[in-house]
Amino acid sequence: MDRTTLSRRSFTKGLAGVGAVALAGLAGCGGETASGSTGGASGTTYKIGVLQLTEHTALDAANDGFVKALDDSGISYDIDQQNAQNDQSACQTIASTLVNNGCNLILAIATPAAQAVAGATSDIPIVGTAITDFAASGLVEDNDAPGGNLTGTSDMNPVADQIALLQQLLPDAQTVGLLYCTAESNSDIQVSLAEEALDGAGIGHERFTVSSSNEIQQVVESMVGKVDAIYTPTDNTIAAGMTTVAMVANENGLPTICGEVGMVENGGLASVSINYEELGYRAGEMAVQILTEGADPAEMPIETMSADECDLVYNQQTADSLGVDVSALADEGGQDVSA
Repeated sequence: MDRTTLSRRSFTKGLAGVGAVALAGLAGCGGETASGSTGGASGTTYKIGVLQLTEHTALDAANDGFVKALDDSGISYDIDQQNAQNDQSACQTIASTLVNNGCNLILAIATPAAQAVAGATSDIPIVGTAITDFAASGLVEDNDAPGGNLTGTSDMNPVADQIALLQQLLPDAQTVGLLYCTAESNSDIQVSLAEEALDGAGIGHERFTVSSSNEIQQVVESMVGKVDAIYTPTDNTIAAGMTTVAMVANENGLPTICGEVGMVENGGLASVSINYEELGYRAGEMAVQILTEGADPAEMPIETMSADECDLVYNQQTADSLGVDVSALADEGGQDVSA
């Protein structure tokens, strides 16, 4: 998606005035850029490493947004794009390689990627994105005051709004299956929030978990006859296997309310979704501030998006196959993302 098609959303910020801090964080990269010029000097070419956990629509969009922000800033850079294919050991290997290669800054996309990079360096500035809760994941001391060499943009979902959307579209649902991967700590955070919202609405719920993508089909099949609908958060394993989820769920009349738009595009019913390209773009803006203005990640609060900054999306083809009326979403300005 071209940047000009995106609305410029305002992000929630904490502290301001980060641009006045000296560029001390770059000392971990030897104090010089890839071109041999000192950090921040005119004509500098920065070495930027990217570690993306896996390939799926949301993370790819965040990556695209980050690169677009770099391009829009006008800085000169060399970028090393790496994808761990959802393998934690690969994350650690790639993180060490990026650190040893002397990157001036590393972008980590998704929590396991950020944890691997954070474990590999305490000096090189790290910007994370597509991470639900930086503090709860042990990446920063506090989301408002990170305190180390890592900051970034959070994809904390408007979970309560997503559950309200489920109630709106599926008013007769009595039990909701909560589908996620146990290897992803941020998914557990979101599922706990979903349980709170469901309890408040008087709707029953049950957790259904996978430990890898190989288990998705079997677990979704096990939900048939036990639940009336499915909720799945911004879980990378489930997102990457969403076509399998949708194949089984839709064939068995189980609507799925999803954590983000890519999952809806791949067969889910609807979502109140963060715009991941915008999320990545803002992470890119933070990276530029660090590289060119001397901003200190320790003093750059984690940035989040509120529910009213998110996108209401639905899949009309899925709705038709399930017999669910989504016309109210169109009236509310929702976007049909079906192919």
